[in-house]
Amino acid sequence: MKINGLKNILEKKNLDFALFFNFDSMECNANMSYFSSYNGLGALIIPKKDMPFLLVPKMELERAKYSKIKHAYALEKKRFFESVYGKLKSKGIKAKRIGIDYNSSTLNFYRNFRKQFKNVKIKDISSDCFRLREIKTKNEKATLKKSCSHASKILENAIKNIKEFNTESEVAAFLEHESKKLGLNMAFKPIVASGNNASMPHYMPKNIKLKKGFCVIDFGVKYKGYCSDISRTIYLGNATKKEKRIYDFMLNTQKQIIENLKIGDCCGAIYDKCIKNLGDCSKYFIHGLGHGIGIEIHESPNITLNSKDSIEENMAFTIEPGIYTPKKFGIRIEDTIFMEKKPLILTKVTKDLLRI
Repeated sequence: MKINGLKNILEKKNLDFALFFNFDSMECNANMSYFSSYNGLGALIIPKKDMPFLLVPKMELERAKYSKIKHAYALEKKRFFESVYGKLKSKGIKAKRIGIDYNSSTLNFYRNFRKQFKNVKIKDISSDCFRLREIKTKNEKATLKKSCSHASKILENAIKNIKEFNTESEVAAFLEHESKKLGLNMAFKPIVASGNNASMPHYMPKNIKLKKGFCVIDFGVKYKGYCSDISRTIYLGNATKKEKRIYDFMLNTQKQIIENLKIGDCCGAIYDKCIKNLGDCSKYFIHGLGHGIGIEIHESPNITLNSKDSIEENMAFTIEPGIYTPKKFGIRIEDTIFMEKKPLILTKVTKDLLRI
C-alpha cells in the first residue's frame, strides 16, 4: 500500500485527487484493493494533501472500517457521483483535475461521472499504479511467499492423490475444494489438461476421463489478496524415452532461464534467450515467458517478445516456458519468482517428471 508514492504522483501531475471505484459485487478493483485492502462496493478517494477515505453503501460500512483506510463514510445520495461530489465539497477538497484508472472505467461510468463532474479534467493514472505495484514491500513479499506455499502444498496433495480422480474436472474440483477449506480464493480457474488436451495452454478442464500422456496442471490461490501461480506437468501412464527427453529438455530450459536472471535484465532479451535455447522447438512455444504477479494474476513486468520492461529487485513474476504440439501433447513448467540479489523460487513442488 504505497499511498505516499501515489500522492507524489498526484503532486507531479498537478492532480487534486485519485478516484478508484467498484460497482461489481462479484469482483474487486485491483488498485482500490491495493491502496485500501477493501474489496467491496464503493469508492476510494486519495487526495493530494488530505487523508484518504472510502465512500461505501451503508451495508458495507462495517466491513470498510476493517480496511487500512481510517476514514469510511456511507453513501448518502441515491446517485453515486452526487454523493462523491457532496463529500468532496464538505471536506473542502478541490475537484478540478482528477486521476482515474482508465483500465477499470467503462463508457457508462464516464457518462454518469460527467453528469456530476462537468468541467473537471481527468487524467489516466493506470500505468502509474502498475509501476507502484511492480516493486514489492517486505510485507508483500511475506504474503506472496505464504500464497505460494499454500498453492504448492495443495497442488502437491492433488498430484499425490491423482489415482483417486477419474476426470479432469475432479482434479480441478479437488484443487478448488482444498483451497476453500483454507479460506482461500482462486487466483484463476485451475487448468487440468490431460493427453492431447495439454496442447491448448488455456484449456478448461472437462468432465472427461483423464487421458494418458502428459497432463498439465496450472493452479494458483489468493492469500490476503495476493496471487500465486504454479504449473506442473506429470505423466499418466508409461512415458517413452523420447517423451522423457522432451520433458527433461523443457525442464533444463526453465532452470537455466531462472538461474541466469539478473537485476537489470531486459524482459524482451530474456524471452529471446528462451527462444534460442528452445531451438527447433521454439515454433511450438506460443505464449509469453512470464508475467508479473501480485494483487492481480497478470501484472508488470511482461516477459514477452519485444518487451521493454526490465527485472528489478523486489519484483515478483513467473517463468513458464512451454511447448505445444497441436492435437498431440503439451508441456509447461512454471514457478513464481521473487527477485532478490538472486532469483528466489517461491513455488516448491518437485519438477522431476512424475509418472503415474
